[in-house]
Amino acid sequence: MSRLPRWLPAANRLVRALNRLGLRLGTVHVLTVPGRRSGKPRPTPVSPLTVGGHRYMVAGLPGADWARNVRAAGRGELARGRRHIPVRLVEVTDVGERRAVMRAFPAEVPGGVPFFVKLGLVTTGTADEFEAAAERVAVFEIVTIPT
Repeated sequence: MSRLPRWLPAANRLVRALNRLGLRLGTVHVLTVPGRRSGKPRPTPVSPLTVGGHRYMVAGLPGADWARNVRAAGRGELARGRRHIPVRLVEVTDVGERRAVMRAFPAEVPGGVPFFVKLGLVTTGTADEFEAAAERVAVFEIVTIPT
């Protein structure tokens, strides 16, 4: 599996800035969670998807900082444009559920497929390939917290 592209931090900053201006970019939202050590808000672009009436997000690298922060905090805020929603984030441990989410990923988040190809998790981006990668990724269910 490859490392993250060098251009990704700059692209993430741009996406966060556009989001703050209220612009929507495809399926992209900005997830902000407290840092696991500092407690400071750590924003990162993510692309949620809906499967069977539940919302999820996928970390192609389960050890990515944002995924580790999500595991530590278990909560955060999901923003799209100027709309901010408090959420609880629950890691999906059931492999069958992860497979269903991953199988839906290329249809629900087509813009994310090249990223998974770059990581080496899939080669062509078919639903079957994504399903087969379910054991090598982290999947989190997004539960909206009533305000």
